[in-house]
Amino acid sequence: MLTKILGPVINGSPMLKRTLWRRWYQFLARGYTQEDWTFMNYGYGVAASPGDAQYAPPLPLDEADEPDRCAIQLYDRVVGEADLKGKDVAEIGSGRGGGSAYIARSRQPKTMLGIDFSENAVTFSRRRHSAPNLGFEQGDAENLAFGDATFDAILNVESSHCYGSMERFLSEVVRVLRPGGVFLWTDMRPKSEREATRAQFQAAGLTLLSETNITPNVLLGLDQVNDRKRATISRFVPRYLLPWFEDFAGVRGTRVYESLRRGDVEYWRCTLQKPEA
Repeated sequence: MLTKILGPVINGSPMLKRTLWRRWYQFLARGYTQEDWTFMNYGYGVAASPGDAQYAPPLPLDEADEPDRCAIQLYDRVVGEADLKGKDVAEIGSGRGGGSAYIARSRQPKTMLGIDFSENAVTFSRRRHSAPNLGFEQGDAENLAFGDATFDAILNVESSHCYGSMERFLSEVVRVLRPGGVFLWTDMRPKSEREATRAQFQAAGLTLLSETNITPNVLLGLDQVNDRKRATISRFVPRYLLPWFEDFAGVRGTRVYESLRRGDVEYWRCTLQKPEA
């Protein structure tokens, strides 16, 4: 709803786009402090039947993680076969910290740093998640406060569509990655922007190792959590904000959900690499 109302204005002003999204996420982190809400992505659903196109073997999870299975499966799919053990890893756009916390305990990086431009989200994440190899910092995706060649891997999950400049963001990713480091990215893009996004990766100096259109699995994930998500929104959100929140959350029947269902918007995951030299 936010993008539907303000789309033409936002698209014409990167600074306004950044400001509006920042205020929105600040509002969410300040106003909705439920400890069990630690993921904000649309999720990745898998089918139970081996004959289904969206089938995958069940991801082993602790009982405490089961309520967030779809959201966690998206992180697992994005990381894929990348070996993060003993590596310095950052997630840019870490939100409420659930993804960074999951990667910290499941993939055994040396360090896992969640970076988000919302101070309120960082405060929540620090309070909610704790592990020896896990930390959270406030930061700007387009102006990262880290030296060159700081990280072995960078994750970016369903966040880059909020940035004022994808080009500046990718330039910063390449700068802070070590030679040979990997960029693990997933997000939505209008179908018409598919080639332009590939060109942005190439112009930044990143080598595309693999890419997958995961829209069917994202839609399945949205379907699998639809009733619970709608009930949660109805419980905590004022009635006058319901359409806004439901659209933001990708509830079935909303503009965002229908755009994905029709194929006007696609959800992609990519593994990219900074050259060794």
